Amino acid sequence: MSKKLELIFKNQMDRISRISVDEPREDLTELEITEAMNALIEKNIFKTSGGDLKTISGARIITTQVEELEV
Repeated sequence: MSKKLELIFKNQMDRISRISVDEPREDLTELEITEAMNALIEKNIFKTSGGDLKTISGARIITTQVEELEV
């Protein structure tokens, strides 16, 4: 099973931009995620086709389980 943290932002054109982090720490708190997302916005690290990241839209953990089948 694998996990991915997806950080969701709105950019200058009010479009959604996502940043994914593979295998995040199990003990991450909502506060830590919010602080990290605010830091990414403040430091203007990422550019998107819709302009700079402007606001936090959300965050989620995506869990994927792969089951191999014998064929």
